[in-house]
Amino acid sequence: NKNTSGGLIGGFIFKRSRKVKENALETFGLEIMNVKHPQEARRNSVTGNFYIYGKNNYLYTFRFQYGRDFILFKKEPQKGAEIKAVFAAGPSMGIVAPYYVEWAPDGNGYFTVREQYYPEIPAEYILGPGRLFEGLGDSQIKFGGNFKAALNFEFGTYKSQVTGFEAGFLLDAYTSEIEMVPTAKNYSAYPTLFITFFYGSRK
Repeated sequence: NKNTSGGLIGGFIFKRSRKVKENALETFGLEIMNVKHPQEARRNSVTGNFYIYGKNNYLYTFRFQYGRDFILFKKEPQKGAEIKAVFAAGPSMGIVAPYYVEWAPDGNGYFTVREQYYPEIPAEYILGPGRLFEGLGDSQIKFGGNFKAALNFEFGTYKSQVTGFEAGFLLDAYTSEIEMVPTAKNYSAYPTLFITFFYGSRK
C-alpha cells in the first residue's frame, strides 16, 4: 500500500471476500499501517545519520474492516478488467510508540543517551535515531474507527488468480488527539488517499 499519510510503503493489507449476490461480495479486511504526521521532516545529524526532527511518537494502526464490493463491470474470461466499487468500515486500534533519539548532553559526543525526543533537546546535539523498536514496550493504545471508499481494478488471465490495484479514500479517526510532533498541530483524524497493489487467489 502507498498512501498520503505513510512513507515509501504505507503498510500491508489482508482481505478475504465471498460472493453474496451475483454482483456483490462480502469482505473482511485487516490493514496494518504506519501513519506519519504531515509536518514530519528528515534531517541529517552531525554524524550523517538521518532522523525525524521534532517527532516524539510513532503511530502504528491496525484497521479491522467489514464491507461490500459491488461489481460495476464484469471481466470477460481470460481477458479484460473487472471494476468494483469498494466500501468498508470498522474499528481501528492505534499503537502510539515513543520515538527515540540518541543525543549528546555534553555537546561533544563523549557521553550519549537514548531517550524519547522532547523539544528541549538541541538539534545540533542529536546524533541519530534510537534503536529499532526501542521504547515499544512503553506504547499506548488508542481506539477509533475507519471508513474506506475506493475503486478496485482486477486483472489476470487465469480464473484462479487475482491481481490488480485499488485506489480511493480512507478516513481513520480516534477518540482523542494523538501527539506525534509536540511543537506542531496534532490530530485525531487522518484522511488519506491511497493506492494498493494486490495479488491473491480465487477458489
